[in-house]
Amino acid sequence: MSGPVQPPSPTRARTVALAWSIGAGLLLAASLPPWGFWPLAFLGFAAFDLLLADRPRWSRFRRTTVVALSLFVPTLWWIHDLTLPGYVIAVLAFALMFGLCGMLIPPGRGRHLAVPAVWVLAEVWKGHFPFGGVPISDLAIGQVAGPLAGTARVGGGLLLTGVAATVGVCLAALVRRQWWAAGCSAAVVALAVLVAAVAPRGHDIGRPLRVAVVQGGGKQGTLAINSDPYKVFQRHMAASKLIKGPVDLVLWPEDVVDLDRGDIADGTTTQGRQLSALAKRLDATVIAGIVQDSGATHFLNYSVVIDPDGTYHDRYEKVHRVPFGEYVPLRSIVAPFAGPALTQRDAVPGHGPSVLRTRVGTFGVSISWEIFFGERGRSAVRDGGQVLLNPTNGSTYTGTLVQTQQVASSRLRALESDRWVLQAAPTGFSAIIRPDGHVVARTSVSERRVLQDQIRRRSGLTLYDQWGDWPAAALVLGLLAAAWLRARTTRT
Repeated sequence: MSGPVQPPSPTRARTVALAWSIGAGLLLAASLPPWGFWPLAFLGFAAFDLLLADRPRWSRFRRTTVVALSLFVPTLWWIHDLTLPGYVIAVLAFALMFGLCGMLIPPGRGRHLAVPAVWVLAEVWKGHFPFGGVPISDLAIGQVAGPLAGTARVGGGLLLTGVAATVGVCLAALVRRQWWAAGCSAAVVALAVLVAAVAPRGHDIGRPLRVAVVQGGGKQGTLAINSDPYKVFQRHMAASKLIKGPVDLVLWPEDVVDLDRGDIADGTTTQGRQLSALAKRLDATVIAGIVQDSGATHFLNYSVVIDPDGTYHDRYEKVHRVPFGEYVPLRSIVAPFAGPALTQRDAVPGHGPSVLRTRVGTFGVSISWEIFFGERGRSAVRDGGQVLLNPTNGSTYTGTLVQTQQVASSRLRALESDRWVLQAAPTGFSAIIRPDGHVVARTSVSERRVLQDQIRRRSGLTLYDQWGDWPAAALVLGLLAAAWLRARTTRT
C-alpha cells in the first residue's frame, strides 16, 4: 500500500513558483516586437493570474516583480546602447513598480477584476514617472496585430492592454472552473470590442496626397560621435534622387541635418540651400529633421517645413526628450559609469502645438521617442493634424528591438486617432501606415530606399481623441474598488 501523498516541500514550491513567474514574464515579452507573437500575451496573463491565486500580500509582490523583471530584461535591452548602468537601474525600478502595484490585487475572489486594472495602473506609472516616463514595452504595442486592436480608438493603448489582460484572466478562470469570473471577463471583452466597432471614426477630406518617405541608409548601431554628419546628409540627398514625381510631400528623418553654426532658414548653411533646391526641383513640400547647436551644452531638435518655392515656413521642436539619450538626469552621478555613448549635451525641450502647417495640409508631428506617448498623437489631432508624422533616428541602437517596437507604436497611434502615419528613419525602419494600423510599406534596416504612395488627409475625432486616458483611469479605479469589495464580501 502506498502512503499518504506528501505536500511539496517549501523549497520545491518556491522553485516552481519562480519558474512559473519567469515563464509568465517571458510569454508577455514574446508577445511584443520584434518577436510579436501576440496571442502569447493571453497565456502570460493567464499564468500571472493563476500565480496570484490565494496568495498573501508579500507573495503577490514577489511574484509580480519577477514576472515584470522577466518581461523587461529582454525588452528593455536597447537601453544598454545608451548606458549599461541605466539599463540595470531601469529594469529593476520598473519591476519593483509593478511588484508594488501587484500588492493591490486582493487574494481570492475579486482577483479577476483587479489583475487587468493593476497591470494598466503599473503601465500608467511607468509611462509618466520617472524622467517623464518610459512607455516602451507596454503590452498594447504587441496587440496592434491582433483582433482587439480596434479598442484603441475607444481608450487608447491602456484600454487595449486591459482588454488583452482580461482575455488572459478569462482563460485562467476557465482553467479553475470559476464560471462566474470567466463569464464576467468574456462579457467585458465583448463589450469593449462592440463599442470599438460602433465608435466614431475619422473621415477623408480633400484630394489624395502623393507622399515620399526618404531613408538614406547606413550602418545600424552607429553613434553620432563616430559618424560624419555631412555624409549622413548627403546620403539622404542621394536617396531623394530616387523620388518619382510628381509628389506633394517629402518626409526626411529626425536629425539627419546637423548644424554646428547658423540657422537652417537663414541661407548661410550649405544644407539649408540644398534643401531649398530639393523642394524647388520636386515642386513639393519637404519636411526635414534638424539638429542645431544652442550653446556649448545644449542643442535643438526640430522638424522644419520647406515650401515648394524653397522658402522655410514652419517648424516644430521636440517636447519629450529621451532620458539618457537626449538629456542626462543626475548627470554627475551617471557620467562616470556611462561610457562614451552618453550624450555630452542636453536637448532644449520644445513647447507649443505639435503640428506643422503646410500648403498641402496640417501634419501632426511626434519626433522619434514621442511616438510612444499616446498623448502626443492625441494633442496633434486635436490641434488639427490630418496626418501623423514620425521622423525618427534609431541608428544608435544595435539590432531591431527599438525599431520594431516603434513601428508598432506608430500603428497604435494610427488606430487611436484614425489617421495615416508616415515614419521616416535614416537606417530603418521607415513605414507608411493606414488608419486601421495596417503597414502598407516598410523598409529594411540599413538600405537606401524611398517609400511612395497616395494617402488621404482625415478629419474627425475618435473617442480616444476626445477623452484620452481618463476613461481608462476611471475604469481602473472602479475595478480595483469593486475587486476589494467583492473580496471582503465573500470573506464575511
